[in-house]
Amino acid sequence: MLEMMITAALTAAAGLALGYGLRVWMSAVRSSQMERDANQLLKDAKNGADNLLKDAALKAKDEVLKAREEFEASTRSRRDELANLDNRIAQKESNLERKVALIDKKERATELRSAEVEKQAGENEKVREDLSRLMDEEKMRLQRIAGMTQAEARLTLMTRVESEVHNEVGGLIRRLQEEAKETAEREARKIVSLAVQRYAASHSSELMTSSVSLPNDEMKGRIIGRDGRNIRAIEAATGVNLLIDDTPEAVVISAFDPVRREVAIISLELLILDGRIHPARIEEVVNKTRDEMDERIRQAGEEAIYQVGIRDVDPELVRTLGRLKFRSSYSQNVLMHSIEVAQLMGVMAAELGLDVTLAKRIGLLHDIGKALDHNIEGSHAQIGADFLRRLGEASVVINAVAAHHEEVPGESLYAILAAAGDAISASRPGARSETSDIYVKRLEKLEGIANSFPGVDKSYAIQAGREMRVVVQPEKVNDHDAMSLARNICKKIESEMQYPGQIKVMVVRETRCVEYAR
Repeated sequence: MLEMMITAALTAAAGLALGYGLRVWMSAVRSSQMERDANQLLKDAKNGADNLLKDAALKAKDEVLKAREEFEASTRSRRDELANLDNRIAQKESNLERKVALIDKKERATELRSAEVEKQAGENEKVREDLSRLMDEEKMRLQRIAGMTQAEARLTLMTRVESEVHNEVGGLIRRLQEEAKETAEREARKIVSLAVQRYAASHSSELMTSSVSLPNDEMKGRIIGRDGRNIRAIEAATGVNLLIDDTPEAVVISAFDPVRREVAIISLELLILDGRIHPARIEEVVNKTRDEMDERIRQAGEEAIYQVGIRDVDPELVRTLGRLKFRSSYSQNVLMHSIEVAQLMGVMAAELGLDVTLAKRIGLLHDIGKALDHNIEGSHAQIGADFLRRLGEASVVINAVAAHHEEVPGESLYAILAAAGDAISASRPGARSETSDIYVKRLEKLEGIANSFPGVDKSYAIQAGREMRVVVQPEKVNDHDAMSLARNICKKIESEMQYPGQIKVMVVRETRCVEYAR
């Protein structure tokens, strides 16, 4: 047993020694192989480094050669440019020398010419002095022959020429004025008559009263109420007068303010439809109707714009335009008047070859200031022009609106058309109404203006103030003065009065010779 153990131990020791010897041998072999590999790698690296050095040297030589060639090419190009520049400079020097020689030649010629001119000027001055002396001698000789001095002769000649020319100029002016007036009136009458024929609008005059239809006469009693409390409540809430008379199935509403009258009409119609008529309900309906008026005003402005056919209108301008529905001038509804002026201007603009849409826009907006003039001081034309300028309207529109009553000079034909359209719409029979007192005062003022001129014997305002007949004293006013008198009367009427349309002034001069045979 012990021997076996010893044998095993020896065997194990031998195995360990053998294994260790093998590992040492393998390590030696591996180390030798690694050393050979390292030597080979070092050799390869040296060979690669030598090759890189050779390649770098070759590339450096190539770069040097290339740089040398580029430098030589650049030098040759620069040398050629310098040579060309030298040639051009030499050519310019040659041209300058020729120009200098030419200038020297011209200077010599100029000096010679100046000398000749100075010589000629001296001779002319001598001739002028001789002529002046001869003219003075001739004037003295003529004065001795005529027996008048030069000033007296000039005065006599000017007086005679002025007297002769005065009559000729007066006749020529009168003839030219008559021809121009006939031509202008004929063309203007043609355009205006065509516009009026093509646009036949109903009268836009407005009364101060409106009637509301009732379903039956029993409704009158309900509107009046017990002891009249309902009618008093309506009048107090709306500010109008209700007139209930024997007219069957109708109630008359009277008010100067068209807005109040419209509120009263709508409120009364709503109360009639509802059937509940008592003070509390009346106040409720009137307040509701007032709130709805803004929408009605906007709708009125939109309808007017649609009827005329214009676009791109500011919303604020639409609302302001709608307010004109509730404004009147001499009982003429301003919005209807504006629509009519727009249509008339469109027809006249088409005849004259102008922009029809622009003309209609001006016509519709020409009285826009009347919707604002209760809040702002100034004429409605200027107020409207300022309002349109704030909203960014075109300058031609602003000027035409401001000038349609000739308060400012018109800068375009549209301003003239606006004045003409406004006058046509306002002067149609039945378009406007005025009280008898205002009518009489206007006629008296017309006659007073005509009578204020010297030489006027009598004056008569006829044709409802559309024509003035002025009779002058023939011994104080001649035919030429009569023309000037008519023109001066027209100017004074234009500057001192406001009137629709135009006024014809006719100056009548006649001489009556009366004798009696006995």
